[in-house]
Amino acid sequence: MDHDEPDIADLFAPIEPSRAFGVVLSEAQEVLSHVRKPVDAELWGSDMIGALSASAADTDDVMTELATSLVPAAEQAATPEALALLRIFAAIGSPGLRASATQAAERVIERGVPDPDWAATIGSPTVGECWHYSDVGGRQESVTMSFSYGGSEHALSVLIDHGRGGGIKDAWVGDAAGLLDKTWLAVQNDPMMVFETIDATDAQGRLERAISAGECPEKPDEADDLNAHRALLHARMRFLAARPADKQTEAALGADGETEAARAADDETETARPADGETEQTEEAE
Repeated sequence: MDHDEPDIADLFAPIEPSRAFGVVLSEAQEVLSHVRKPVDAELWGSDMIGALSASAADTDDVMTELATSLVPAAEQAATPEALALLRIFAAIGSPGLRASATQAAERVIERGVPDPDWAATIGSPTVGECWHYSDVGGRQESVTMSFSYGGSEHALSVLIDHGRGGGIKDAWVGDAAGLLDKTWLAVQNDPMMVFETIDATDAQGRLERAISAGECPEKPDEADDLNAHRALLHARMRFLAARPADKQTEAALGADGETEAARAADDETETARPADGETEQTEEAE
């Protein structure tokens, strides 16, 4: 998830999506040959789509333009990087863009172009731990869902501002390893914060309601974060909505177990922490 190299917004934002195929294919040639993880491919694609959408009224219109301009250009180029671009569109694009990109990718494959190593899994991660926390007044709420591709975990976090209609204020993606425990320990010591593990269905519902309420960033960096992660967030919601019912039940049961485990870990931490008197006795003995 280290994709801070060139500023994608600066590369694509001044360009209309219908005229961006040259710049996008050039950037894909430069970047995608070095991408090894599906989430990094998704993040690059989401950032690129967000940059192209920055001056557009509707992201769906941008997706439609990509399907009619960039997808045919990538198919005609028929390079490994162009195929990787099609696989990204097929994973995080709108339904129309996903369909056209998938069909174009299959035709490129028939011409002997090799798929990227992550092609089989991109867009279909395993759902992991989910949680949320908020101030006691419920003005702002952070919802986090973790996902994994093999042993590589990532967390998608969304800041919801209930004081401004329940819209999305910020969104970001980071490393999920150990994040639940770190968040639990940080929040439990703050009496003004409320923390709870939730199942994936609950998290999905909270995020879908926030998406429906719109976006409400207050700072430039929040707006940039939303542009960069919007396509990935929406793709994850579509993925969750399409999951079989048995997978949703498994997630709900898993969340209950995670809550108990987090509480048990907290109890162990409290037990292991010496009381003030014990600390003083130890210092005197020394």
